[in-house]
Amino acid sequence: MKMTNLVTAIAVSAGLTFGVAAQAKEKHEEETVGQADVPMAVQKAGENEAKGGRIVRWEKEGRDYEAVIEKNGKQWGIEINANKHDESKEHKEKKE
Repeated sequence: MKMTNLVTAIAVSAGLTFGVAAQAKEKHEEETVGQADVPMAVQKAGENEAKGGRIVRWEKEGRDYEAVIEKNGKQWGIEINANKHDESKEHKEKKE
């Protein structure tokens, strides 16, 4: 019975160790980018979110962008995905 508990404890420890190691390998590096490097659709989405404030900088992580907006003395980050897709294919209207 004690051997079963020992094997279970080793298996759980190994799983946790490998899980932490896998997360450590993932890099989430944001880089500051200029407005000229941000797609127009992403800029417009950021401007809509910034109403009543101003965009102080743009950041990019992978394929996603983040508009850092200053409003009421605080800075907020709004993540915006640059991927486009055809909404009509996703939601077909029923024809009567």
